[in-house]
Amino acid sequence: MTKRFVLLFFLLAVSLSAWADPGYYVVTVYDNKDEKSLDYRYWTINRANGSKTIWPELGFGYGVTARWYTELYASAIGTSRSDLKLSTWNWQNDYQLTQGQYPFDLALHTNFIRPHDTADGYTFEFGPALQTDIGKVRLNGNVFFERSFASEESYGNGQGNATQMKYQWQAKYRWIPALHIGLQGFGELGDWDHWASRDQQSHRIGPAVFGSFELMPSTRFAYQAAYLRGSVYGKHADMFTMRLQLLF
Repeated sequence: MTKRFVLLFFLLAVSLSAWADPGYYVVTVYDNKDEKSLDYRYWTINRANGSKTIWPELGFGYGVTARWYTELYASAIGTSRSDLKLSTWNWQNDYQLTQGQYPFDLALHTNFIRPHDTADGYTFEFGPALQTDIGKVRLNGNVFFERSFASEESYGNGQGNATQMKYQWQAKYRWIPALHIGLQGFGELGDWDHWASRDQQSHRIGPAVFGSFELMPSTRFAYQAAYLRGSVYGKHADMFTMRLQLLF
């Protein structure tokens, strides 16, 4: 039975990619020990000049302990389904530093990003992820730093770019398990110690929906989607983000 759900999950992911418009997703803090997940994400940026970029991603995640979540996923990029190319391999790890002893939970997020073209070097993302609950409202706020390390073939001297700073936040009302509603926001500020000018920064905000439902006693399906409006590095752009997970 589980194999059938896995097959249906992949078929659904492939069919949805024909029309979905994706975006970022918010890193959250929670205990999912021993839980495995098939993870499909699909992001799109629609720019004011009519150009479009899409990022489908597919991965496998695992709750190693009550504090440690790890995931391996591949990311592709293109302007349409017909010209998609493998872009990066990613290894994400989130480790909870607190678990209920404070009014908030704190985790350390890391992501090692390796381009498919190894001549482009690699990127390391890290930073704190916070979460707290106020009644049925859950709040998340994250600040991440991203450092690129270019290879000698790419930059000649092996030096990477300056460390970049970005943020993400989320507020959602947990109405029923199958439907939560809320808002999400994302932004890129430039160098962590010297932010870019306002017209070169990125800031996006928009409504989001979330939910999950049980397929079997030990298998769940979870979804989230958001439509974001704002800017991408100073240029107006709309984004749609979608994430589908089969949890077992």
